[in-house]
Amino acid sequence: MGMSITVRPYTASDLPAITAIWNEIVNEGTSFPQDVPLDSVSAAEFFAMQSRTAVAEEDGKILGLYILHPNNVGRCGHIANASYAVAGNTRGKGVGEHLVRDSLAAGKELGFRVLQFNAVVKTNDRAVRLYTKLGFTPLGVIPGGFYMKDGHFEDIIPFYKELV
Repeated sequence: MGMSITVRPYTASDLPAITAIWNEIVNEGTSFPQDVPLDSVSAAEFFAMQSRTAVAEEDGKILGLYILHPNNVGRCGHIANASYAVAGNTRGKGVGEHLVRDSLAAGKELGFRVLQFNAVVKTNDRAVRLYTKLGFTPLGVIPGGFYMKDGHFEDIIPFYKELV
């Protein structure tokens, strides 16, 4: 995979591809809290309601996506949250880093002051390494905070990075 990956806001024509990638992660049951896949109607609503939904593409092929939105409301509405999904056949090739870097810039542009991840599964080594590499601060470990698809519990690590 070359360095021709671009990240851009999604369009309606991207919905089938990003829904498939999102659902791949949901169905794996090892990193997203959601446990119900999106259908075409719920996906259109879900991706449209985010502060930003963006896709990573190379040569016209969607490789991954992220969603960015407030982590909370009111007095905590300045803290963003994001989720990243990379197609299984393109993991480990730098797509996630492109997505995270773009979300950091987008979060700042949208006026967020912090990007926080509530529940990074501790055994998700690629995510933990990437967030550490990009300067996110881990906030400790929540024992058994994530219920895996196979029925066991894994620890989670909240992370944050200031955007100001």
